[in-house]
Amino acid sequence: MPKVTVDGQEIEVPAGATVLQACEMAGKEIPRFCYHERLSIAGNCRMCLVEVKPGPPKPQASCALPAAENQEIRTDTPMVKKAREGVMELLLINHPLDCPICDQGGECDLQDQAMAYGRGGSRYTRENKRAVTEKYMGPLIKTIMTRCIHCTRCVRFSEEIAGVDEIGALYRGEDMQITTYLEKAAAHELSANVIDLCPVGALTSRPYAFEARPWELKRTLSIDVSDAVGANISLHSKGREVMRALPRINDDVNEEWLSDKGRYQVDGLVKRRLDRVWMRKGGKLLPANWGEAFEAISGHLGKDKSSIAAVAGDMVDCETMFAAKTLLKACGSDLVEARQTGMTYDVSNLAAVNFNTGFSGIETADCILIVGSHIRWEAALVHPRLRKAVKAGAKVFLVGPEWDTTFEAEWLGSDLKVLNRVPKALGDAMKAAKRPAMILGGAALAKGALAPALKLVDKFKLVRVLEDGSAWNGFNVLHMAAARMGSLMLGFAREGGMADIAKASPKVLLSLGADEMDYEPFADALKVYIGHHGDKGAHAADIILPAASYAEKDGTYVNTEGRVQFAEKAVFAPGDAREDWTILRALADALGVSVGFDSFGELQMAMMREVPALGEEGLADYGELPKADASAKADGVIEAYPIKDFYLTNPIARASAVMQRCSAELLHAEEVKEAAE
Repeated sequence: MPKVTVDGQEIEVPAGATVLQACEMAGKEIPRFCYHERLSIAGNCRMCLVEVKPGPPKPQASCALPAAENQEIRTDTPMVKKAREGVMELLLINHPLDCPICDQGGECDLQDQAMAYGRGGSRYTRENKRAVTEKYMGPLIKTIMTRCIHCTRCVRFSEEIAGVDEIGALYRGEDMQITTYLEKAAAHELSANVIDLCPVGALTSRPYAFEARPWELKRTLSIDVSDAVGANISLHSKGREVMRALPRINDDVNEEWLSDKGRYQVDGLVKRRLDRVWMRKGGKLLPANWGEAFEAISGHLGKDKSSIAAVAGDMVDCETMFAAKTLLKACGSDLVEARQTGMTYDVSNLAAVNFNTGFSGIETADCILIVGSHIRWEAALVHPRLRKAVKAGAKVFLVGPEWDTTFEAEWLGSDLKVLNRVPKALGDAMKAAKRPAMILGGAALAKGALAPALKLVDKFKLVRVLEDGSAWNGFNVLHMAAARMGSLMLGFAREGGMADIAKASPKVLLSLGADEMDYEPFADALKVYIGHHGDKGAHAADIILPAASYAEKDGTYVNTEGRVQFAEKAVFAPGDAREDWTILRALADALGVSVGFDSFGELQMAMMREVPALGEEGLADYGELPKADASAKADGVIEAYPIKDFYLTNPIARASAVMQRCSAELLHAEEVKEAAE
């Protein structure tokens, strides 16, 4: 580890560190535009200049210079100050003076660094400024490329993180332009992250354009519920409306990225909302009040309160499911289920249905078998982790219909029988691997592949002790629903799944935002929909009780790797809508049963007493994997994946105009007309 001196302070830095990293370790702020911690080094903005001895008597780009033994680095000399002023002056020569109308205003790196490191005055007089025609990058990214300073962050992100070579540079020198090839829309699931990366206002959010300034917004820490990754986000709200969602840095979960759906579905929070009670009378849904609805539910149950069931949707928080389970238990019923689409895999041991390697751990795997999972659509933020593993030399094998992986992989067909008789190429790769891993997706779970897959744990030695003494568990199940692992921890599942619930023929069915389930088997039941959008579940309901969305309530969520996380309330629910637990608490009074809680705090405490792991943020411990069933055989062909349209997987996204446009334009190649047309 080399020792360097930064402005007179001697520090020790890791081998391979750059001068810029050494300066930051010493607590010195180094301005930069092109350098980013998660991207390759470009060294083309020249803003990070420092003076280094021994070396030539001139400023040097600290981002591209390796730190070496006995280097003397100066960040505060007159030479460095003058050099940074000169670079900033060159950057501003062609930059338009449109800060008052630029959406980056108030959170712009160029503004901040011009203030801190620029000259006090301008020498610009009447020279012509360079101008660049606007580019079209799709329905999410607004471009004003005259502002572009050619840092190439967007280019490097698309190539290195997303793995889609859609953005690049054309021409040279003063004529250089950043654009998508043939000016097509950027069509991948992480495209909008270039907006966060852009240090100026060249790439901004098209749906958010001219909506608000950053200092007007209230920031609330939340969790993305569009999939089971549990990305950490910040909801920015103005008044009673969520204006945008931005990623928060969490290296263990989403690093600092966010999927386009998690970022842009928020406009659906104010559309197609349920904001009053509705009851079906004479085949039509008519307005009603809470008292009428509760009376109708109680009357339909009669004296036999045990004939009630509850099905939880994909975006429900743990507190809501616990409140529902407690209510049903008080009524004498145990008819609860959260796997609304009908899956029936064994949940007696949660380690068998968990992403045990962890998202950061899968990066270090050197051989990965993916069975029945379209990872780009089911967990868009896990896909870059797999790309890192492949870059480090990992071999990837896939079972299922083909999709564009963006990395080198070998397809083994769609027949699950390959799990019974392992192909030689896969067997040899797994045998040679030091960190073998397997990922089982929703399509494989639906075909009953969990038990046969567990047989491969011993065959491939997926659970082992590594050379450094740490434990390795390479068996992973990748869920798609934000509520899935939380529901399994709470026991909100039955051995027979939805078929068991339908077989019991309950008089009342409580649907907790369950919009993907089949309501036909419950034709004779009173269907009570407790949700926030007028989606499929509301259309099938006899009674609609308006509830709060994830942005309108506090709640606990558990992601697919068993990580317990807490989301805070950002805004209030519209109209008569109430938080789900309050609706269930009021229903308990109407049914004349006691649930043991009167406040959200009491509800949380009761939940934590029953499942202590839900009270501790971080990875839950599910113990060891179960013993495999030696008689289990994989059978069937994976014909398709569960997700048919990445942008329209939940009621919030289906209500979002932005997501509808993305679906039409990016997936179905429809030409979206402008208003004037």
